[in-house]
Amino acid sequence: MKYLRQFLIILFITFIGEVFNLVIPLPIPASIYGLVILLVALLTGIIKVEMVKEASAFLIEIMPLMFIPAAVGLIESWGILKPICLKISVITVVSTVAVMAVSGLVTQAIIRNGRRKSDE
Repeated sequence: MKYLRQFLIILFITFIGEVFNLVIPLPIPASIYGLVILLVALLTGIIKVEMVKEASAFLIEIMPLMFIPAAVGLIESWGILKPICLKISVITVVSTVAVMAVSGLVTQAIIRNGRRKSDE
């Protein structure tokens, strides 16, 4: 029963995100609205971590299964994707390296800033 209640809380927040997506005319996916709502609810204490912990852990564990339909869709669309596959691969590699570099630089800056503050 505990798992059902936790899952229903997550589904309710997802539903609220869908409603926000319909009401607010911004190009933001409903899932992002739901994540922000859940984050705010957790930070403010409206929802305690214990209220969704086990159900969210289960959903994270099965997340790889959720990518199977998308992968099958890509395989079915191979004829369309084949001419642009090289371009997509280059863009993916370049953007991944850029994100890794920026993340590393930001992390180093934060660590240095933290050390300076602790030394003072």
